[in-house]
Amino acid sequence: MTQDTHRGTGRLTRTRLVAGALAAIAALGLSACSGGGSEGGQTGGGPAVAPAASEFWVDPSSSAARQVEQWRSEGRADDASALEKIARQPVAIWPTGEVGGVEGEVAGVVSQARAAGRTPVLTAYNIPNRDCGQYSSGGAENEDAYREWLGNFARGMGGARAVVVLEPDALPQTLTNCEGESRQEGREELLSEAVRTLSGAGGEVYIDAGNPGFVTNVGQLADGLRKSGVAQAAGFALNVSNFMDTRAVEAYGNQVSSQLNGARFVIDTSRNGNGSYDGPDQPTWCNPPGRALGTPPTRDTGSPRVAAFLWVKEPGDSDGDCRGAPAAGDFWPQYALELANNTPGA
Repeated sequence: MTQDTHRGTGRLTRTRLVAGALAAIAALGLSACSGGGSEGGQTGGGPAVAPAASEFWVDPSSSAARQVEQWRSEGRADDASALEKIARQPVAIWPTGEVGGVEGEVAGVVSQARAAGRTPVLTAYNIPNRDCGQYSSGGAENEDAYREWLGNFARGMGGARAVVVLEPDALPQTLTNCEGESRQEGREELLSEAVRTLSGAGGEVYIDAGNPGFVTNVGQLADGLRKSGVAQAAGFALNVSNFMDTRAVEAYGNQVSSQLNGARFVIDTSRNGNGSYDGPDQPTWCNPPGRALGTPPTRDTGSPRVAAFLWVKEPGDSDGDCRGAPAAGDFWPQYALELANNTPGA
């Protein structure tokens, strides 16, 4: 496997920052007052996108939901209907990395989920030197700033139950020394602290462990997870923002789990309906053509070790400025529509 291919299998895109969080919360509040309620998905801006039946909370103000409303208003009824395949599903919220804003943002999500009788899914993504300073660069300035951010994140949760996917790519990049480009010291202890902080606040915490093409030494990955506090967590997470086939990811996860006394894991199925892209166009990881939505979020996985299938990455968020796409993390309606149109069923 070449280094470029390795990056393709392991690369996480820029975080989905909820820039309009306060506006979304306000819209949801108006919805509740009007009698529509969060459960119906009604927003103050137009007709509802009915949420799928699920334990997990569906954000009625997601990028996909807003795009549905825009296309309806423009008369693009067929495209809007197709995009509802995304808008009606629960997708993880990636809260801001700003210390002063994360508590309120998390509290708003948790409050709306509680009102709807559902469980929110959150992604904690702010570790120092995030993504080795590359495509999704950023993160807290230092470890103390990260601890402060985690504390505010935890206060926002307020003891309410929430699924938390912890630091996508952080451990795999540590174990591979940022793919040989730099070293990441002390990451395991910092992740272990995060597990304790977020679990104590009500979090069902899953430590991200990459995917089958990232850390191929299963024993090395299991040891890293131990050092990162997996015994105190709910388990580990796989395939975040990636396209790998669920069966391959599950087989890999079972190998890791077997070295961790049967630890459970979650799989990101948001865009893996057609598996990974193996065509000639490069890079293979960046907005690859011909992909489809995967299994909708559910606890009914058919496996005692797979705790849930989740949509951690919002389908339609760009992987980067390739193939005519906008910057990483920006919603790209045309790609979202392609994913939806390539997915059979409602």
